[in-house]
Amino acid sequence: MQELFQQIGALLAGAIPTAVLFIVLVLAYQFLVQKPLSETLKRRRALTEGAIEDAQKAVALAESRAAEYAEKLRHARAEAFRARENKVKQWNAERDAALEATRKAAGQKVSEARAELEAEAAQARESIFASASALADEVVRAILPLAVGSTR
Repeated sequence: MQELFQQIGALLAGAIPTAVLFIVLVLAYQFLVQKPLSETLKRRRALTEGAIEDAQKAVALAESRAAEYAEKLRHARAEAFRARENKVKQWNAERDAALEATRKAAGQKVSEARAELEAEAAQARESIFASASALADEVVRAILPLAVGSTR
C-alpha cells in the first residue's frame, strides 16, 4: 500500500507541472482569445441588431411610401375617371343638342313641305273647280245637241 501511495505521489508530482501549464493555458486563452472574441461577438451582435433595426425602419418607411403612392395613384385614377365621365357627359350633351337641332330642322322642313303641298293642293282644287264649269259647259254642248236630235 505504501508503494501505491508512493506511485500516486510520484504521479501527482509529475502531473503538477502539467496542471500548472494547463491552468496557465486556460488563463492565457481566457485573456488572449476568449475575452476579445466575446467583445467582438458582442459588437457584431450589436451591429447586426442595429442593422436589423435599420432594415426594419427602412421596410416600414418603404411600406408607408408605397401606401402613400398607392393612395396618390388611387386619387389620380379617380380624378381621371371623373374627367372621363365629365367628357362623356359633355359629348353626350353636345350630341343630344345636335340631334335636337337636327330634329327641329327636319320638323321645320316637314312643316314647310306640308304647307307647300297644301298650297299646291288648294291651287289644284281651285284650278279643278275653275275648269270644272268650263268642262261642264263643253260636256253639255257636246251631249245636248246629240240628245235633241241634231246631227253633227
